[in-house]
Amino acid sequence: MNDKKLKIMGEIQEISKNLEINILEIERYLDSILDKDIKLIYDSLINKSVGMTSYEESDWTYLAGQLLMLKLLYQIQENRNFIYGDFYKTINFLVEKGLYDKKLLDYSKEEIEELGKSIDTKRDRLYDYAGANMFINRYLLKYQGKTIELPQEVFMCISMLLAINENDRVNIAKKFYNALSNKKISLATPILANLRIPKGNLSSCFITAIDDNIESIFYNIDTIAKISKNGGGVGVNISRIRAKHSKVNGYYNASGGVVPWVKIINDTAVAVNQQGRRAGAVTVALDSWHLDIERFLELQTENGDQRGKAYDIYPQVVLSDIFMDRVEKNLDWTLFDPYEIREKYKVELCEIYGEEFKEFYEKIEKDESLELRKTLKARELFKSILKVQIETGMPYIFFKDRANEQNHNKHTGMIGNGNLCMESFSNFSPSKNFTEKVQGEEGERKVKLGEIHTCNLVSMNLAEIENNQLEEIIDIAVRILDNTIDLTKTPIKESDKHNNSYRAIGVGTMGLADYLARENMVYSKSEEKIDNLFEKIALYSIKSSSLLAKERGSYPLYKGSDWEKGRFFQKDREWYEKNSKYSDEWKEVFELVKKYGIRNGELTAIAPNTSTSLLMGSTASVNPTFSKFYIEKNQKGAVPRVVKYLKEKTWFYQEFKNIDPKTYVKIMSKIGRWTTQGVSMELIFDLNKNIRAKDIYDTFMTAWKEGCKSVYYIRTIQKNTNLMNEKEECESCSG
Repeated sequence: MNDKKLKIMGEIQEISKNLEINILEIERYLDSILDKDIKLIYDSLINKSVGMTSYEESDWTYLAGQLLMLKLLYQIQENRNFIYGDFYKTINFLVEKGLYDKKLLDYSKEEIEELGKSIDTKRDRLYDYAGANMFINRYLLKYQGKTIELPQEVFMCISMLLAINENDRVNIAKKFYNALSNKKISLATPILANLRIPKGNLSSCFITAIDDNIESIFYNIDTIAKISKNGGGVGVNISRIRAKHSKVNGYYNASGGVVPWVKIINDTAVAVNQQGRRAGAVTVALDSWHLDIERFLELQTENGDQRGKAYDIYPQVVLSDIFMDRVEKNLDWTLFDPYEIREKYKVELCEIYGEEFKEFYEKIEKDESLELRKTLKARELFKSILKVQIETGMPYIFFKDRANEQNHNKHTGMIGNGNLCMESFSNFSPSKNFTEKVQGEEGERKVKLGEIHTCNLVSMNLAEIENNQLEEIIDIAVRILDNTIDLTKTPIKESDKHNNSYRAIGVGTMGLADYLARENMVYSKSEEKIDNLFEKIALYSIKSSSLLAKERGSYPLYKGSDWEKGRFFQKDREWYEKNSKYSDEWKEVFELVKKYGIRNGELTAIAPNTSTSLLMGSTASVNPTFSKFYIEKNQKGAVPRVVKYLKEKTWFYQEFKNIDPKTYVKIMSKIGRWTTQGVSMELIFDLNKNIRAKDIYDTFMTAWKEGCKSVYYIRTIQKNTNLMNEKEECESCSG
C-alpha cells in the first residue's frame, strides 16, 4: 500500500468507526483513482459515498459529509497556509483581512489561547453530507472567492462575542460553544452568518405598519429596503391605507386602493436583495374587513389583469373571531373603507380587537350613511381565501384575536399581524407626525417613532437533547438571545426602540419528530406527551428569563404586563396549582417572577427551520418528517436526505402526508398555547387521497376553534405525483 493510499485509508477508517458501511467498497474504488490530485480524489470519494446512500445503507451520507469536511481542511491549508491549532493566530489573521470583528481582540491572548484549547475539531464529523455541504457553502466566510474559515472557528468566535459582556466570559463562552458545536442549539441565519463579521445585523424578524398618508408609505418603503438590505424578513401591515375609490384631498373616487402600493413593496423586495443572496422577503397583511380584500386575494392568481399582480411578496390575511363566527354560521360580512371610518368615527379599525372590535363593527354595519361598503357572505369570502391558498400556497392566515388575547404585553399595544414565517409577532405601531424644517440650505425631517416588532431567534435541537438536559439548554438559549439584543444595532430606529423596550426573544425548537422517534412515540398519538414537553419548555423559559432579571433587571415595559400580574399564558397561579403535573415547579417560577420580574417580554417562537434543520441533521421545526429518506436533485447534483434515527427507529417516524390534518392542527394548538409568540404551522393536503373542499374548510375551522394563532404555508401534493407546491422560506427565520 503506497503512502497516499495509506494516509487516505487511515483517515477513512478513523472517521467511519461508528458507521455501518462496507469500507472495502471505498478501498477498491480508491485504487482506481489514486493517480488523481488529492482534492479530486476526495471529490470522487464523496460522490461515490453519496451514490451509495440508500434507505438500507443510510450511513454512507455521513461518510460523505465527513469526507467533505476532510477536503475542506486541505482547501483551508491551501487558502491560508494553516488549519486548526493556533486560535490566536486565526483571529488576528481574519481580523487583519477585515472579515472578523475587532471586538474579538478585546479578549486577551491568554483568554483566546484558553478558549482555543476547548475547540474540539472532531465535532466537524457530526454532519451528514447535506449538513456539511450547507455549512461550507452557505456559512463559512470567503476571501477573494475562496473559503477561509473552519466550522469550529465559527462556533467559538460567535460564542466569544455572545459572552463578551459577561463577568465570567471565558467559561460562559465555553458553555455557549459546547451547546452550538454539539448541535444542541441552532442559531438563526442572521446570527450564524453575521455575528463575527463587522456591523452585521443579528435580528431575524421585523413587522412594521403603514399609515394612510404618502409620507408614511414611502417612509416604510425605505424601512423595508433597509431591512432587506441587511438580510431581515419583513412583515408590513397595510390595513390603514384607504380603499379603492376612496377620497383623496376631498376628491371622490381618487384613491387607487392598496394594490398599487403593494406593487411598489413587491418591486422594492426584488430591487433591494438580501446581501446579494436572494430577493428581499416581505409579507403584506390586510384585514378581512377592508374593502380591497377581494382585489388583494387576486395578487398572485394567474387570472385577471396582470397589472394588478405582485408575485414576489407573501400575502397575509388578518381574521377576527367575529369573522370566523360568521363563516361558521354562514352570515353576512361587510367590507369598509378605513379612511371613511376614521373620518366619521375617529377610530382606526385595525387597531382594535376582541370584544371592542365586535361591538364597534356591529355598530358601523348599521350605519347606512357610509358610502363605501360592500356586503357579502362571510363563508364565500373565506372560501375564496381557501381557493387561492390551494392554488398558490398563500395567503398566510393570522387569527388576530387569538394572538392578542394571549399577548402578555397588551397593556402597551396590540399585534396587527404575523411576521414573514408567521411565528414571531408582538406589539408594533406606525411612525407618525412627519415634519420638515429648512434652515438655509439644510433640511431636517422629524418623525414621532412608532414601534417595529423585532425578534432574535434560536432553535433547540430536540434530536440532540436528552430529557435531563432540557432545562440547561433552555437557560443557555435564553442567555444567548438576551446577549444578542445588546450586541446588535438594527438598521431601523423603531426596531432598536422595540428591542430595547421589550427585549423580545424567540427560543424555538426543531427535531420534534426525531425526539418522538427516539422516545418510541408516534407523532399522531403523542398529543399529551407533546403538550407536556412544551409546557416544560415554557416553564423553563420563564424561569431562565426571571433569573436573568435578577441579574440584569426586567425589560423596561414589564410594569402592567400579564407577567407582572401573575398571568402566564392566560392562566393564573391557581390554575397551575390545580391542573399542572408540574405544579411545584410552577410555584417556584411564580415566586421568582413576583420577586425579580422577567428579563424578556417575549420568550418563545417556533420557526419553520426548513433549511437549517438540514445543517443540524434533524427534522424541521415541530413538524412530522416529510419523508424518511429521499434524494433531492438540484443543479449542483444529488443530495441524500435521511432522518436521524432511520436505522433503529424507522417505524416511529410517521410521514406528514399520512397524518390527518385536523390531528396535526390539534397538536400545533397544544404547542401554540405554551408559546408566547407563534408556531410556523404548515398544512399539507394530499390530493391523491380524495381530499374534498369540505375537508380543507373543516381543517381551518379546527385551527381557529383550537386556538391556533396563525397558519403558514398550504402545501398540496398534486394528484398522481409526490410533488408539492412550495415556496422558499424566509432565510432569516431559519434557526
